[in-house]
Amino acid sequence: MSALPRLIATDLDGTLLRSDLSVSPRTRQALDAVRARGVFVVPVTARQPHGVKLIGQQAGFAEWALCSNGALAVHLGTGEVLFEALLGMEAQTALVHALLERVPDVVAVSIREAGEGFYAQADYAALASERDHKRDPRRMTALPLDEVLSSPSLKLALRHPTLTPADLLAEVRALELSGFHATHSGAPFVEVAAEGITKAAGLARLCAELGVAQADVLAFGDAPNDAEMLAWAGHGVAMANAHAEALAAADEVTLSNAEDGVAVVLERLLAAGEG
Repeated sequence: MSALPRLIATDLDGTLLRSDLSVSPRTRQALDAVRARGVFVVPVTARQPHGVKLIGQQAGFAEWALCSNGALAVHLGTGEVLFEALLGMEAQTALVHALLERVPDVVAVSIREAGEGFYAQADYAALASERDHKRDPRRMTALPLDEVLSSPSLKLALRHPTLTPADLLAEVRALELSGFHATHSGAPFVEVAAEGITKAAGLARLCAELGVAQADVLAFGDAPNDAEMLAWAGHGVAMANAHAEALAAADEVTLSNAEDGVAVVLERLLAAGEG
């Protein structure tokens, strides 16, 4: 890509943010510069809205955000929900019970109510840190499993005390069930959404609402849950620290998140435009 796009879609953790979850001054300057040229800048993240707002001021995010891996489009300024896709009770219940037969000790969290509701199974808090969900584990609920599964979920998080997210995701896929989409983002759990819901699907829907063509989208990401978005965008850029799935889906590889890789690409495009 040699010209500024109409929309920039960027993952946060491992992509735009440094390892301390900060936005560097260089990256903020680049984001402000493209916004000043009329470019939409949209965070596209596994986080919920409150998790985006934690870094919103640093990054200058005040408009549309895609949360929960594309299942929720929300305006950070007004709180307007443009769309929300929910994982049905039947699909999530069938998945969890089948998985427990295969892998005992899996625990679950149901995220609901446009990302504000957090319903954790007993023993989940013992496995969690505040960084995982941007919530204090000491304040997490301790519900029986049937209550966790009693309403549709914006996102269902599954974790195990010893299995890695990649290994747990392999167990989910080995069930060969339908009715949901499962992925992982580098966080210590598997993330389950409604069938067909990915960052790419959510981004396509938001772009349609904004009148932005697929070819005019520049996307940045680093994790397996970014791969579909990087492949869908007119130009997909993976970070140097990216997972192999993201690297394979991208058109370009930039420097790592620690080296302001997003800013490097934006500065190049801005300079080309000025030339």
